[in-house]
Amino acid sequence: MNDIATLAPHTGFKAVRVTQDGPVLRVLLDPDGTDPTLSTPVVDDLTALLDGLRERPDIRVLVLASGGADFCTGADRTEYLAALSGDPAGAAGLRRLLDKAQRLCRALEECHAVTVARLHGKVIGAGLALAAYCDLRAGADTCRFRMPEVGLGLPPAWGGAMGRLVSEVGAARIRELMLTCEVFDAATAHRLGVLHKAVPAGELDRAVDGWTRALARRAPEALVLTKRMLTGYARADRTADVALLDAHLLSSHLGAAAAHRPAD
Repeated sequence: MNDIATLAPHTGFKAVRVTQDGPVLRVLLDPDGTDPTLSTPVVDDLTALLDGLRERPDIRVLVLASGGADFCTGADRTEYLAALSGDPAGAAGLRRLLDKAQRLCRALEECHAVTVARLHGKVIGAGLALAAYCDLRAGADTCRFRMPEVGLGLPPAWGGAMGRLVSEVGAARIRELMLTCEVFDAATAHRLGVLHKAVPAGELDRAVDGWTRALARRAPEALVLTKRMLTGYARADRTADVALLDAHLLSSHLGAAAAHRPAD
């Protein structure tokens, strides 16, 4: 594999590790195994990477994985706590982060390359949102999924995840999982369509590589056009998508929550 530093040398990715194997690009979240959250540096790196891919039609497949014990445990809670403190600067910072999250998810959805999520460990909140925006999702049978936002007193507003998950899985089941904050396993995720494949942990790389090898052999034009058609059909089902308001809705909610927060 070759380091992809030439893709966007002005960015100098700090929070993710990126390697290239022919037409396949592999992105490793939490490369040091120290922070499994989608913090601002991670969001910035991923967005810069996807922006750079616009000039790389030779890349046909993008694989998202993680180097830590979990794929992703959600957004960085310290950024939410700053907003909940009632500090106007914290609320403004959260709005910026959520706007970035939405741009990231839109860029992932519009990426010309077929995107593959390789999931293991915990896949929670914003991590599940990020995975949902990938075209194909394979997970180890030890995966555990959860959407905890309502349990934390927050609406599920990260990157337009609600609209995407409803489109991918269906309103009835997503309604249940969002409202109850229930933990669900890989078998359930596969049955619902959150995962396309659920395999033993030792076979996860083989499953992902099977996809990447097959996709790399496909005609690039056919892949791009098919993905655009599928994205168009999916968006047609989300004509009432309120994702554009996510950042403002959530920051307003947190501001109100802070104003009514009882004293310790």
